[in-house]
Amino acid sequence: MLRPAGGRLEILAFRHPLAGLQLVKGTIEAGEDPGAAACRELAEECGLVAVGPPVFLFDSSDLPDADRWFFYLCPVEGVLEDRWDFETADDGGQRFRFFWHGLEDDLSDEWHPLFVEVFSKLLPVLKALVAEP
Repeated sequence: MLRPAGGRLEILAFRHPLAGLQLVKGTIEAGEDPGAAACRELAEECGLVAVGPPVFLFDSSDLPDADRWFFYLCPVEGVLEDRWDFETADDGGQRFRFFWHGLEDDLSDEWHPLFVEVFSKLLPVLKALVAEP
């Protein structure tokens, strides 16, 4: 999820109760298309339903020490709140606290170092996508 706000881009992020600040992610199930997995994880982790096909951004295969992650932009309808909580059904239920993070904002040490690397790659990809006619 991405939104323009005040002349800048913001990405949907959340505070995991045990693992700090993160982006929505998850495991691809056997035989599942990565784009379909992205849409499923969006619904499972924050309750949002994609309304169109996901747009592939990049994968993490060139990041050191990374599992292979696929990044997609999943369109949803409507205007989302600035912050909200969502109770997940997995792992016995956990409350994720969602917020919007400016793509060019500094990352605190609450972010895992791998996400810091992801942001460095994500920013130019998303800027190029938004600049396309």
